[in-house]
Amino acid sequence: MTDDSLPLEATLNLETATIPWRELQRFFAAGRAIAVAPELDLVKVGAELSRDNADQFKAWMEEGKVDAVSDTQAQAWFEADAEVWALVIKPYVLVQGHQ
Repeated sequence: MTDDSLPLEATLNLETATIPWRELQRFFAAGRAIAVAPELDLVKVGAELSRDNADQFKAWMEEGKVDAVSDTQAQAWFEADAEVWALVIKPYVLVQGHQ
């Protein structure tokens, strides 16, 4: 079975991983690290980004559930040497802190 035969969400689920925040600094510096609220499903958010679902992203952004990683959050993760869940949806990296 190839990834092409899997539904998008299943493929994306296989591509999620925990990673030290420090390894994502270059994405943050480039403005390409997107914070996903803990109450959202990271894979679902990735699927909607892949589908270019602008309406859903606008709604999540208005609710404060999806947005660029803030300087404050980046600093907190950096100082805590935190590991985060990450999912690459080029050119972005979706990032979700552990609950």
